[in-house]
Amino acid sequence: MPSLRMLRGLSAAAVLVASLACLPLVHASFAKGADLSWSDQEEASGYTFHTRSGTKADCFALMKSEGINAVRLRVWVNPSGGWCNGADTLYKAKRAAAQGMSIMIDFHYSDTWADPSHQTVPAAWSGHTLSQLVNDVYSHTYGTLNYLKSNGINVTWVQVGNEINSGMLWPLGSTSNFSNLVQLINSGYNATKAVYPGAKVILHLANGYNDADFRWFFDNMKSHGAKYDVIGMSHYPSPSSWTTTNAELAVTMKDMVSRYGKSVLICETGMDWQQAATTKAMLQDLISKVGALGSNGLGVFYWEPDAFPGWQGYTLGAVDTNGAPTLALDAFL
Repeated sequence: MPSLRMLRGLSAAAVLVASLACLPLVHASFAKGADLSWSDQEEASGYTFHTRSGTKADCFALMKSEGINAVRLRVWVNPSGGWCNGADTLYKAKRAAAQGMSIMIDFHYSDTWADPSHQTVPAAWSGHTLSQLVNDVYSHTYGTLNYLKSNGINVTWVQVGNEINSGMLWPLGSTSNFSNLVQLINSGYNATKAVYPGAKVILHLANGYNDADFRWFFDNMKSHGAKYDVIGMSHYPSPSSWTTTNAELAVTMKDMVSRYGKSVLICETGMDWQQAATTKAMLQDLISKVGALGSNGLGVFYWEPDAFPGWQGYTLGAVDTNGAPTLALDAFL
């Protein structure tokens, strides 16, 4: 940053310009992203989105106006109600593409939420052997992506699994047997490249602040021959201690780049919608830290800014009770 001596005598505008000139700049393809997987389900439930001035707006167009240039969409195998199945994903992907947004597809390989505590085999795959599951992963990944491609959708990134700290498709794909897990991962990788050769395959873990866990997981990925392009992270800091957690995350990101030669991407982040000013500061710092990695820092995705306060019990969105963006999203402008 410029010294106080250098800044004395300058106008407020000049001080701002001088200060901003010292901040790391993100590259042109940096993803300022949002997971909008809930958007149409909310709309079907009667929720409407609005600009900050109160004008009704399309959710995807609204997010674009807030600086969002990329969208992440989760895919479930046979979900209740059809939300986040192939057809629903295509509908949202078309809306994103119409706004010129890049698209990330997030395969959970489950009929419902997958995370470090839940990696339930889809009902249709229940009782399958490892070799059958390897085929299931390939067929589901290839089939979904080919369906999107045949309908004019380009995909930039593909997550093979969601927050797979403990593996996926339990019990056979748990981290108690990395050989099994890597077979499943490589099946998803191969299917992705068969449809979109240029798409980047992401392996995504929770708790980006925990470098030791990331080293343990990706050391095992390396030793077992996992195929992937990008290391993805979830990052949910507390409003009271985000500066510390962001600093810890920065350590992990730098370590992943240097240790494995991979790019990194924040696939999920967010804080309480009522702490919008704090969230904005956290996001600005986070974008700066990812941007400081240069071409190895691919972007930051908010999860889910479209979530109305309390929607399905979730309170880390970035719209208010009227569906208007909070101050938090100014970080992406």
